[in-house]
Order: sequence, then structure tokens, then C-alpha cells
Amino acid sequence: MRIAILSQSIANYSTRALVKAAEKAGHEAIVLDYAKCYMEVENNRPLVHHKGNKIGKIDAVIPRIAHSYTGYGSAVVRQFEMMDVYTTAKSIAIVRSRDKLRSLQLMSRSDIDIPKTAFASQTTDIANLIELVGGAPLIVKLIESTHGKGVVLAQTKREAKSIVEAFYSINQPILIQEFIEEAGGADIRAFVVGGRVVGSMKRQGLDEDFRSNLHLGGSGEKVVLTDEEKKIAVKAAKKLGLDIAGVDILQSDRGPLVIEVNSSPGLEGIEAATKKNIASKIIKYAEVNAARKPKKDKVGA
Repeated sequence: MRIAILSQSIANYSTRALVKAAEKAGHEAIVLDYAKCYMEVENNRPLVHHKGNKIGKIDAVIPRIAHSYTGYGSAVVRQFEMMDVYTTAKSIAIVRSRDKLRSLQLMSRSDIDIPKTAFASQTTDIANLIELVGGAPLIVKLIESTHGKGVVLAQTKREAKSIVEAFYSINQPILIQEFIEEAGGADIRAFVVGGRVVGSMKRQGLDEDFRSNLHLGGSGEKVVLTDEEKKIAVKAAKKLGLDIAGVDILQSDRGPLVIEVNSSPGLEGIEAATKKNIASKIIKYAEVNAARKPKKDKVGA
């Protein structure tokens, strides 16, 4: 097989791991910088070019799209879909998962437990929004954020009101979410491939930081999930239309709560914590599914 990995950098750990796994399995792996791809759109003749060259036959695409390039990156993935090339993450699912409000709405509709969340387009009733999530302390999140950036803990109602007003003053849409104190600044990353959890780790925030992201200095260690945690992780990925996903879960007094589903989960932390070759599982999944008829996205939103 000829597998295209859509990534901006071959130096990225996840990209290198996927290339190595593909080549070990006997496939040809090419890395395409999707930001440098351009598309030829013509009646019944969609094509992708990269750095001046037309892309030849591709059997499967593995998208590694950065948050800042969601729009253009997903358009490149869509172009490959129009060329009937199998992709491990559908373009619509990538866009869907990047919108925190949209993904939370879909999960809540599907009976997946999430933290209490409120959203508004303006600041005329901040006090009521705060009460909807149980009061302070609470979390304020940008609708589109990554690696824990744009996520703020407000300890008091006054502090929450000031933070919300500040974000709205610069036209930044936000979510207000209950703070799960008993999680202790930790969360679980469940790595889902093809309807199975293939690896999981517990991430702990640095010092007193409530954010557990490894990019912010947090640490990760292997963890054994309960059956309930496995079930909710697989269900969350499926409900967002993602075959491969990193599902982030908080352990609360009322059970596991999904806080986010990542369509391009990093491999470095999970492979280091679990000592598993997750990249090889992704390659195997692409290998098995590339020859099958593409599944339709059934999420409907």
C-alpha cells in the first residue's frame, strides 16, 4: 500500500512513528504537508498537488491536522475523499470534533455523561450562566483551543464574571463548565482505534495546575480502565464519527465524564506511558479498511 500521512513536519514524533510502522509493515509511507497542498477542482476530476507535483495513486490517508489549520486541512482530506481514497478520519468528523460546543451537544444527545456546560453569545446574563454550572469555582474554555491553552479556572463568581467579560470583549466565544474538584488536576486519555481502546494513560497536571496536558508539563502513566470508562470512550468516538480518537475523561464522584474527543491524538505520551506501539495499530487499521467500501458518516450533525 501507498499511505499518505498528512502532517506539517516529519520531525514530529507521531509522524515519524507512523512512517516507521508503515514501512515495517511493508508499505510505502509519504509525508505530505497539507498546508502546502493545493487542490484542482473540476467536474468529476478532483486532484491534489503538493509542492508543484500531482499526487499519484494513494491507497490510504492518515490525517494529522493541527487545530490552527482545521479549515484548510479538512478541505484537503475532503479532496482525497472525493478521489475515493480511504482516510482514517473523515473531514466532517475532524471539523465536528474541533468545535467544543458542537461535540458536547452531540455527546449529551447520545446519553454520554459530560460536565455541566453553559454557553451564550453575549454577556447580559453571566450570573445565570454561572449558576447553571453550579457556581464557582468553574472552568472557562475557548470554543476552539488545544493543549490546555485558552482554558481558565475561575475561583469566585467575581473572577468568573471578569474572565467571561474579557473573552467576550475580544469576540472570543467561550464555554462555561463545572469544575470537577475531585479529579485532582488529572484526567484519563483513552486511545480508541476501530471501536476498541488500545491504550490508556492517566495524565496529572504539573504542581497545582488543574490542567493535565502533557504539553504544559504534566506527566502520564499507564492506567487500567474500568469497563464503564472503556465503554464511554468507545461510545464518544463513535458518536462523533471518529474511528481513531483520543478521548479525554475526568473521574468524578458521579462516574466518568467525557471532556473532549481529539481527532489527531498525539502518540508520544501514550506510547511512552503504555509501552505499546500504537502507531502500528493505526497502520493495521488503515490496511484492513482501505480495501473496503467507505462507511457513510451517520452522525447527522
